[in-house]
This record gives sequence, structure tokens and C-alpha cells, in this order.
Amino acid sequence: MLAVLAGFAAIWIFGWVFALSFRLRLGLSVALWSLVVLSLLVLPEGGLRQALGGDVRPWLVLGGIAALVLAYRMGLRALRARAVPMPAAQTGPFREAELNRYARHILLREIGGPGQARLKSARVLVIGAGGLGSPACLYLAAAGVGHIGVVDGDRVESSNLQRQVIHRDQSIGAMKVHSAAEAMRGLNPFITVTPHPVRLEADSAEALIAAHDLVLDGTDNFDTRYLVNAVAARLGKPLVSGALTQWEGQVSLFHPAAGTPCYACVFPDRPAPGMVPACAEAGVAAPLPGIIGAMMAMEAVKHLTGAGETLAGRLMIHDALHTETRVITLRRRAACPVCGGGA
Repeated sequence: MLAVLAGFAAIWIFGWVFALSFRLRLGLSVALWSLVVLSLLVLPEGGLRQALGGDVRPWLVLGGIAALVLAYRMGLRALRARAVPMPAAQTGPFREAELNRYARHILLREIGGPGQARLKSARVLVIGAGGLGSPACLYLAAAGVGHIGVVDGDRVESSNLQRQVIHRDQSIGAMKVHSAAEAMRGLNPFITVTPHPVRLEADSAEALIAAHDLVLDGTDNFDTRYLVNAVAARLGKPLVSGALTQWEGQVSLFHPAAGTPCYACVFPDRPAPGMVPACAEAGVAAPLPGIIGAMMAMEAVKHLTGAGETLAGRLMIHDALHTETRVITLRRRAACPVCGGGA
């Protein structure tokens, strides 16, 4: 009996030394076990049968135990093969793909990881998905602003495509907010975009602006500009405002709650009819909205991350025709009917 057990040991030891497959070693072991069992069943008493132990039952028990162990091992291997590996736990605010995407921001000392995390948690409302809103939306999405709301009640027209770079020719006829949302999601799948296909009205402005941390106004009419400014000032929300005509544009950040003027402090009266013609009447250089809209996005990023110095309390005017840019200081207007002028 000891010789048979030594034979089993030799199969596995020499099989391991000579790198025989598990299946081959198992087959040799089964063959040896079968030969022993068969011998104990057919051989007469004494002689070889006595050398094998004389009783077949211990070998049957040994074979059953070996079969159970083998079945357990094979079942465990099958379960492991079918198991779906769990994704690695996210240990920080960013997934690995996001860290790679925002690496150039994180390398900036003024933004870094904390600043990028503030961008991810921010909620920004962009009013107008036209010339100014197009580049602003694209850069906010690329920068990783976590939630971007877009308000616009217009549809894409072919004449928009000369300067409204977020839209495509195949988007003609679609709502601008849906076209813009599709472009932003395509640029950055890690952000949330909420389109609002409506014109901003007094009864809806407060709820929309209250749900966001920062507002960008890129509209082309004074009714909406004064409405947005009034609501933002009342709610204490910072407002990045941009405007342009022909070759010139301007940008400022209005935040009366932080001690700066509001839009009405600087422009208390609407311009006379015809003094500031719309783009459809006076024309506009194609890259100009991109310049001003990108500056609006830059102001938003700085304000949200705390980097550098924003245009709060200052107005930047850019003359693209003569390549001149100047910045002027703004003061709160005493007794401003919108923000109180600091009184």
C-alpha cells in the first residue's frame, strides 16, 4: 500500500519538476487509482491484493475525497471566470480620466486640485447661446465646470454660423440650447448640461438664477440685460456681462454683494434707439465674439477658483479693429435703484 502511495507522490513531484500539465498528472493519478481498485476487486485473497491493503473500501473513500476536492476546485475556478471585476474605488473627487483631462489646470499654482474641485462643484448659468455664449459654453465645459445651464429661446439659423461656433450646419433649425448642450457633452462627458429652451422672463428669471452660483450674460438686448442684473443683484449672485458690436467688445464682473457696482450703476439709462444697433443691422467681425466670450469664461474660472484678479469693479474694452485693449475703473452709483449704490 505504501508503494502505491509513493507512486501517487512520484506522479505529482516529478510532474511538477518536469512541468507536466495538471490535466496529465491528474489523468495518471486516476489511472493508477483505477488499477488499484480494479485489482482489489478481481484478484484473489493474499498476494498482490494483500500488498494493496486487502480492502477496496479505503481506496474508494480516498477516491471520493479526491473527487470532491477536484469538483470544489473546478467550481471555484468557474465562478471566478464568471465574476465581473469591481471597478477601483474612487478615492478623491476626480476619476483617473478626469485627472488626465484637467492636468494642465491642476499644474497651475493658482488653480491646482482644490480649484479644479471648486469648478467641478460649481453651477453656472449662461444666458444666450449665441455669439458670446458659444465660446463661453465651450470653455466652461472644457474647464470642467460641473453643471452648466443654458437659456435661449431661439433656433439656429444659417446666418448664426459665421460667429456662433458651438453650432453646426446640421443644427440649423434646432433649438440653440439643445445644439449647445450636445456640443458641450461631446466635448466633456464628465459634466452635466441643462438646456432651458425659453426666453428669460421676469417670472422665471429668479428661480433659474437662484439655482446657480454664477451667471454669464451674453444676450443681445437691453431688456434681458437689465432684468438679469436686477435679479442677480437682488439674490447676491455674481454676474459676468459681455457685449459687442461690429469691432468692439466689453466685459465686466458685476457683484454688488461683494462691494462692486452693478450693471445699472455703470449703464443707468438705456441707449437711445439706433445708438447701439444689433449685429443683424450693423454687422460683427466673426472672431470678435470668440475673443469676448472666451474672456467671459476666463472671468468665470478665476472667480470660481479664486485665481488672480477678476474684472470686478473694472470694465475691459477691446477694440479689435485697432488692436487696442483698455481697462477702466468702475464706481458704484449713489442711490442706484437696483443695488442701492452701497448706501
